Amino acid sequence: MRETKVGASEANIMADDQPPRVTLEDYSSSIVPQVFTGIVRPEVQATNISYPHSLIQLIQGNLFHGLPNEDPYAHLAVYIEICNTIKITGATEDVTRLNLFSFSLAGEAKRWLQSFKGNNLKTWEEVVEKFLKKYFPELKIAEGKVAISLFHQFPDESLSEALERFRGLLRKTPTH
Repeated sequence: MRETKVGASEANIMADDQPPRVTLEDYSSSIVPQVFTGIVRPEVQATNISYPHSLIQLIQGNLFHGLPNEDPYAHLAVYIEICNTIKITGATEDVTRLNLFSFSLAGEAKRWLQSFKGNNLKTWEEVVEKFLKKYFPELKIAEGKVAISLFHQFPDESLSEALERFRGLLRKTPTH
């Protein structure tokens, strides 16, 4: 048989015609998402932010699961009250609220927050707006307004009892 010698330039041309080499490792590696929350970590002037473990425990004592009987306004009020117990030099209140909000959610509500991929939520106002839109939709607002407008005192109810019941309706629909 006759051997043919291939020059270096011919070998490069032949290598370019070949598809790239694929290994089993290429098929087994998966792309792991690097972002697991929709909230952007805000930039702060503080060099080191550390939240006390007791603060996170307090927040987790007030978990919101996204259930129909839960009050998102009450959850936010308690959450903000807890967050206001700490002050970190160089960090605003909104920084603390944004950084810790995911600790206040569980179940469906936690999955809802994680559905915002790519750090979409940049401000505390955006988080609150989206949270209330999801868990206190227009239908609930309309139902609350109807309940307020149809309110009346029951015949066997004292004025103070009726007033307390009315205030309860107002609390359930803060945007009335």
